Amino acid sequence: MNVSTKIWLASTAVSVLTILSPAYAQTAKDTAAEPTQGGEILVTASRIQRSGFDAPTPTTVIGGADLLVGNRPSIAQVLNDAPQFRATSTPATTVGGTNSGLSTADLRGLGAVRTLTLLNGHRFQGSSDLNTIPQNLVKRVDVVTGGASAAWGSGAVAGVVNIILDDDMTGVRGGIQTGISSRGDAARYGADLAWGTRFADGRGHFMISGDYLHERGILDRKSRPNLEAGVFQRADGQLELVRDPNFTLFNRGGSILSATGVPYGLIFNPDGTVGPLPLGSATAGQYTVGGNGQNIYDYVAVSAPYKRGNVFARVDYELTDNLKIWANGSFNRTTSNYGMFPETPAAVIRPDNAFLTQTARNQLAAAGITGPFLLGRMLDDVGSDRMIKLRANRRLLEGAIGLEGSFGEGWTYNAYYDHGEVRLNQRLDNQRITSRFNNAVDAVLVNGVATCRINADASTANDDPACAPINLLGNGNISDEAAAYAFGGAQLIATLKLDAAGASVQGQPFSTWAGAVDLAFGTDVRWEKQVTNYVDPLSLSKSLATLNSSATNGQFNVKEAFVEVNVPLLDLPDAAKLEVNGAARYSDYSTSGGIWSWKTGGTLRLVNDLLLRAVYSRDIRSPSITEYYLSRSTNIGNLQDPFRGAPQTNVVVYGGGNPDLTPEISHTLTLGGSYSPHVVPGLRLSVDYYSIKIANVITTITAQDTLNQCYAATPSDPTCGGVIARAANGTIESITNAYRNLAEYRTRGLDIEASYRMAVGSGSLTFRALANHVFDLKINGTDVAGIVGGDTAFSTPKWRMTGTVAYDSEKIGGNVRLRYVDGGIFSRQRGANGQPILNNHIDSRLYTDLGVQFKTGSFTLFGNVNNLFDVDPPLTPFVTPHYDVIGRYFSGGIKLNF
Repeated sequence: MNVSTKIWLASTAVSVLTILSPAYAQTAKDTAAEPTQGGEILVTASRIQRSGFDAPTPTTVIGGADLLVGNRPSIAQVLNDAPQFRATSTPATTVGGTNSGLSTADLRGLGAVRTLTLLNGHRFQGSSDLNTIPQNLVKRVDVVTGGASAAWGSGAVAGVVNIILDDDMTGVRGGIQTGISSRGDAARYGADLAWGTRFADGRGHFMISGDYLHERGILDRKSRPNLEAGVFQRADGQLELVRDPNFTLFNRGGSILSATGVPYGLIFNPDGTVGPLPLGSATAGQYTVGGNGQNIYDYVAVSAPYKRGNVFARVDYELTDNLKIWANGSFNRTTSNYGMFPETPAAVIRPDNAFLTQTARNQLAAAGITGPFLLGRMLDDVGSDRMIKLRANRRLLEGAIGLEGSFGEGWTYNAYYDHGEVRLNQRLDNQRITSRFNNAVDAVLVNGVATCRINADASTANDDPACAPINLLGNGNISDEAAAYAFGGAQLIATLKLDAAGASVQGQPFSTWAGAVDLAFGTDVRWEKQVTNYVDPLSLSKSLATLNSSATNGQFNVKEAFVEVNVPLLDLPDAAKLEVNGAARYSDYSTSGGIWSWKTGGTLRLVNDLLLRAVYSRDIRSPSITEYYLSRSTNIGNLQDPFRGAPQTNVVVYGGGNPDLTPEISHTLTLGGSYSPHVVPGLRLSVDYYSIKIANVITTITAQDTLNQCYAATPSDPTCGGVIARAANGTIESITNAYRNLAEYRTRGLDIEASYRMAVGSGSLTFRALANHVFDLKINGTDVAGIVGGDTAFSTPKWRMTGTVAYDSEKIGGNVRLRYVDGGIFSRQRGANGQPILNNHIDSRLYTDLGVQFKTGSFTLFGNVNNLFDVDPPLTPFVTPHYDVIGRYFSGGIKLNF
């Protein structure tokens, strides 16, 4: 038996035996009041849950009225308003992708996979999409803004988001809401209803909740200012950020190109005649500025439409005065159905093409085009769907059961088991079937009838009687028969499973001269599995030209044991209190073996007003199933081969998972404190410095970067240890570019928080401000802090701030919120002349949100306006995770609570 197994078995045995021990005494339960009510809250920066305990890791609590500001449609979007989060995955940033509509939490902008999301302190399958959370049951959200792997396990590199439900909810609460932008789009409709009751003389409790939301999204990119932009390289090599850059290589009617891909400056009109390519104010290379042409981003939605429905139920029962059993179950379904973007093929058109009219031939001849040519076509006119269409159905089924109890003198325990399954059914329709499309394009006239060339010669061996000729010469000429023959769809059905279980014990085994020592220990186990249930035949044969589905099958498990201790060293009443805290966790992965995470820190409270804290931790993130087991993907790229000093086109690039990956390792230092002067009741100030260094980061890089790094590391080995496959003449045949442990991330910054609450008349007035300042965010040594263009990975503003003033009374409530997002530079790109982008600066934005509530009896009428002054986004080619692209947005509704 190896050491890791012994550690896990010992911890498991102790935890289970403790839980099964008879209970001798009942301890009082601490109730978690709303933070805005000034009550005591047991937060989740630590496994030690004791009233009055000061955890060394800072925690921001979002609860009560804070959850309602802005009337956000999901918990993830509530979190994204906090400065510590980056809006990496929202309906406005997942457009044009298969994860459309998903909402996740991303602390520090280090990637959602490095933020661990919990529900009531437990792992759950729904953490991959916070649309699954029953929003009308959320009591508060604890945001642990520091490494917490020793307490909570893998993934807590940037921090932990712990969503706490109102488990004691009784009565009925519900509501209906709607919203719309000032431009008449982005309509939203929703309803929710929850009911809770006690039974068995108060020993039992049951609650059930359901909600539905329909977001219609924004499909018209031209409806918003500055969203049709891009980086344009002028003829002199200078880069410039411009509005409306359009392709010269591709056009809705078809751009006519030479055999080497050089535009002739001609396109096909809808009637099949030839006309001039609509050029703009400046043209260079593959782009022209303006000119009524097209860019593929013109077709990408501003905000993805989706529908979601949730049902959640929970029951708990006190078996004895010291033992409670609970169970919950949830169902979620999220669907998306919309066009993403068109394909852009360069098809070969021969001189005898069936759809070349004599007029077009004459026009081509006059331009000196007599032989075959390429046609760069923007395929936005294929069938009723017109372009590639996403149809996604994501279903979650999850259930959990657990125990909570107490025994002895102040000891408590809990245990749980959770099983969740996500069933993904995803289609990408209206794609070219490569061989059929090529056959259909190559059509000739036979007795005056357009016929596929492969069927024109009776002696041809590869006849396809089903082939329907396709007319690409001019927009709107693709027949339904041709579309049905030459286009198809990819489909993937997959199941993602999570089984998680844990048990922990907490108490005070003895005391020192300064007070009782706190101890918490326990064990966690987890199994993750992904099974591909179906991949369509076209994808299996790689027959689709753009997006083929691929299977991902794999699994892993982990067994963990943890311990945390808090030792008081000094306790001078009303003068000074010093405590040190430490935790360690051993994780044994079935894939990569054993690894330790730990933390050490302490707190010093002075005269009850000032709390100083420090913590240093080693945290980990294990690879995901996708990173381990993603099936091989195939792409084609044009590269510069540094080994041969020559460019090479059409290099096959293989991507995929890597079963040899090892966990990421992070070290985090946090120093800070909070001040709550007793002479000013209701005032609280806090400042925390953080420094995070992540090594062994799991990532992929571009094929060109792979070549460059291989050449820099091993210039004498042109195969780079087998990564590069070469032909006998030295040319590259393929590059393998799978996930690897090869990056390093570093970031440093400040979190600042201030709040004040005071009584005003019959109500209360609350002020709260949050700010985050990023000193630097280095990705492999390159600092991206202050880069705010959406096309730079991990781009982040140096400052983000929110400030809220809220008044609440029995009859009326209102709030005003300001959201500040710092400006910066768009990108660090440099042009062929070696200079940065000409107009590289992006100004900061200040958004104003208003909310009002009118209350009468059990009903509340509410209204909100977000981005009151309709502040425009900066010039944006695709998406921006930092700035509002929706514009002024109105929402309102009615809530009931009785």
